[in-house]
Amino acid sequence: MKKLIFIGLTAALAACQSGPSNRSGQPAIRADSDSQQIQINASPETVRKTLVDSASARGTIVQQNEPNMVVMESYVRGENAVLDNEFGASDSGERAYRIRVRFSGAQCRTNVVQDLALVNNIYTPQEQSFQLPGNPGSMQSLQRLKANAESSAGC
Repeated sequence: MKKLIFIGLTAALAACQSGPSNRSGQPAIRADSDSQQIQINASPETVRKTLVDSASARGTIVQQNEPNMVVMESYVRGENAVLDNEFGASDSGERAYRIRVRFSGAQCRTNVVQDLALVNNIYTPQEQSFQLPGNPGSMQSLQRLKANAESSAGC
């Protein structure tokens, strides 16, 4: 009986993690209301490579680099009264912006979703993450990603 429950839970968990798939066999990605989205005429691999190369060139830390997702972090240096007032002090650790970019698609059409968060006391037991809405500056970053990926895609 325990074995059947374990198999059932494993199958349910796998279904939740993979999500629905599109015709390319890749999982479909969903955007939250605060997320930003863009269509890029390039393959997911080209988008990933372009994103990682750009982050490395700017000195942005790539924390996670997977076929359909890249997570980057950019530390906020020094005191910031505006962020302290809005999100509380980050007095037990550093503060960083966390950028998660997910992508799914086919050879010449990739849907890209970007999520932003501010993390206080990053990598400490007091870590707190606050989801941020997209803004014009982060949308410009997505548009640069689009231009750079499409210029090397050959689509």
